[in-house]
Amino acid sequence: MKAEYSDEPSMTYDAHDAPIPRGWSAWFGGPRVRIGPRIAPQIAPVGSEIRDSESDLSSDAILNKQLEEEANCSIQYRTCSWQKTAALLFSEYICLAIMSFPWSYSVLGLVPGLILTVVQALIVLYTSIVLWEFCLRHPEVRDVCDIGQMLFWGQKWAWYFTAFMFILNNTFIQGLHVLVGAKYLNTMVGPNAGISCQTVSFGAIVCVICWLSSLPRTFSMLSKLGTASAAFTFISVILATIFAGVQDHPAGFSAEPTADPTAPYGNPIVTAVPILGTTFVSGLGAFLNISYTFIGQITLPSFIAEMREPRDFPKALWACTILEILVFSIVGAVTYAFVGNQYMTSPAFGSLIPLYKKIAFSFMIPTIIFLGVLYASVSARFIFFRLFQTSRHKNEHTVVGWVSWALILLVTWVVAFVIANSIPFFNSLLALMSSLFDSFFGFIFWGVAYFRMRKADGAVALLKDRSFRGWFEGILNIVIILTGLFFLSAGTYASVQGILDEFALGTVGRAFQCASNGI
Repeated sequence: MKAEYSDEPSMTYDAHDAPIPRGWSAWFGGPRVRIGPRIAPQIAPVGSEIRDSESDLSSDAILNKQLEEEANCSIQYRTCSWQKTAALLFSEYICLAIMSFPWSYSVLGLVPGLILTVVQALIVLYTSIVLWEFCLRHPEVRDVCDIGQMLFWGQKWAWYFTAFMFILNNTFIQGLHVLVGAKYLNTMVGPNAGISCQTVSFGAIVCVICWLSSLPRTFSMLSKLGTASAAFTFISVILATIFAGVQDHPAGFSAEPTADPTAPYGNPIVTAVPILGTTFVSGLGAFLNISYTFIGQITLPSFIAEMREPRDFPKALWACTILEILVFSIVGAVTYAFVGNQYMTSPAFGSLIPLYKKIAFSFMIPTIIFLGVLYASVSARFIFFRLFQTSRHKNEHTVVGWVSWALILLVTWVVAFVIANSIPFFNSLLALMSSLFDSFFGFIFWGVAYFRMRKADGAVALLKDRSFRGWFEGILNIVIILTGLFFLSAGTYASVQGILDEFALGTVGRAFQCASNGI
């Protein structure tokens, strides 16, 4: 049934009488959500124009117009329910990076690791709600690049800068999944499979499979694959956790010292706090691994833009956040408790004996493919919509449309393949991505968005709104912005230094290596 949105004058708000969002609906969504004023007039997407008759439409009128324009089209985009959006969120967050949590806890200590897990989850939940409120006020927004331009006063440079970071972030994630796909195949066949340039060849195979899987053009279609992906990932991490507990010893266990002085030995050591000698670089790298797994706001505007009723988005968000905290904490803590510091690998599948490792890792196949596919699709629709914004190729099945879509995807996967083979190690790639991209898309953008919206409401926190909530949220968002700047500066330093240290110690392979990278 088609959702209807009123375009009556009562649904528009002036800054002086628009209330700051309050009550349950401001946190949990639903039909009673009241949409506040825009921070600025509509901004024409790069490469297109806005007609004068459209510039003053209310938020509800813009959404209603979008639904009407798609009503008779072969390919419709605003078709996702909150349940389908939840499936997309589950598939994005319930992913292979969960298996880096045991390693992060081994570096940070169990207690700080669990505390940081909950704190990071709550910060991401809060900033995602700020993002959702922004998208409700500006329903023409289709991705984070549109938001970037609006946040920074309509400047074109802000759009191009955000677009560059957006595409690079998504392509890095695609590259991560090409890397992990090659790692999985190497783990299954072993180091002596007789395949020419084994790791690069496996990466190419994974790349082709992912490209073909990326071809569906709507999130509604991908949400069905996402549900299966999340289910298989859940099974995989639960199996890995159980196997860690039932195996006699972790992989690589030795009761006594060996001839190799660097080889671990003895019973697993589990610590509540960081061990003596933990460096700033390693500690921050472990925290960045945790942050990377939680921070996914970069895709949320694209998901909200394809919801039939965007007011329901928090239902999907809360469901996903609660599941994240439970799964990440339990899997990380229990696996770490049985494996210990000295036998820990990342991903933690490598700490299981060979049979258990292969069984648990195999259930991760759908996610290895799907999550890269999801980010490729987000990038491709960003480019595709700009090329065909006013063309029939956007909403109809045409040769030009489908060939263009396939070629855009192919280019992103080729670049991802190069990235995967240039930075061939899991932890450092996660940390580098987190510091470079999560600083903006996980923190800075949404702190700025909060203050821009409160200014539009006529009650800037700390200046005009001096209630407890005004002070608390104002200070919180200043901290969020400063955290993003810390990620960008100190986080990038720690990530790059960690990569250099790994190369210097010889603990990782070289770029475009042919040798197996199996765990």
